[in-house]
Amino acid sequence: MGKQFWRVVVAAGAAAVFTAVAAAPAGAAEGGVSFTRVQVNGGKPIVIGASKEVAAPASFRMTTTRKWKWPAVFLYRGGADDRLWHAVETSDCVKVSAGVCDFNETMYFDPSVWDMRNSEAGAWKVGAEVHFEGGGGDTDDKNLTVHVKRDSRLTVNASPEPVAKDKTITVTGKVTRANWETRKYASYGGRLVTLQFKPAGAASYTTVKKVRANSSGGLRTTVKAARTGTWRWVYYGNTTTGTSTSSGDTVVVK
Repeated sequence: MGKQFWRVVVAAGAAAVFTAVAAAPAGAAEGGVSFTRVQVNGGKPIVIGASKEVAAPASFRMTTTRKWKWPAVFLYRGGADDRLWHAVETSDCVKVSAGVCDFNETMYFDPSVWDMRNSEAGAWKVGAEVHFEGGGGDTDDKNLTVHVKRDSRLTVNASPEPVAKDKTITVTGKVTRANWETRKYASYGGRLVTLQFKPAGAASYTTVKKVRANSSGGLRTTVKAARTGTWRWVYYGNTTTGTSTSSGDTVVVK
């Protein structure tokens, strides 16, 4: 099947904007069209870093007897013309029955090319729309919410290496978060971050303690050297920021 691919013009300093009819109430079938089975990114948050393009999959079913073009689902806030996406790719109709089509879609977000504001992190509504041949169209609110989040990162260092049994190990690190406006990662101070440990030969990590990052995002704590194993930091995110896990740093205990 071929694909339709549209690039979107972005207003200066704003999210991608389309001109569309006003959003109808949830579940509406305005204009003889209904959209069902709408999913975006498997129900998971869309996490975007500082420079790399992110592709978020979506899918939906459209039912109509009208002649149509350019069906799509989209993210919006406020009104249906305040949208967040940079490009969208939608499959051809996968026919289910007369007048019923399934579609697969990919939304693309690229902060290295398009302007994004940090305030755009958070909850977005999901809408669906189609344009009709000859003019007009239908836009529906699907009563779904998707969180768009700024990516976070963690570093770790455990020392000394090696260390004598029952001596003190110092574990440090730093938590940072993508700044979409500068297109760089910046310190993310004040975060509560979890320190985890995996003994040599074990399959999984266990939580040791929680540590509050300083104003510069710095992490520092001490633990007793009981046995050889690997240390890491985990940040569980919030409504505007994605989760992150540092690499592991192994300390040999002699």
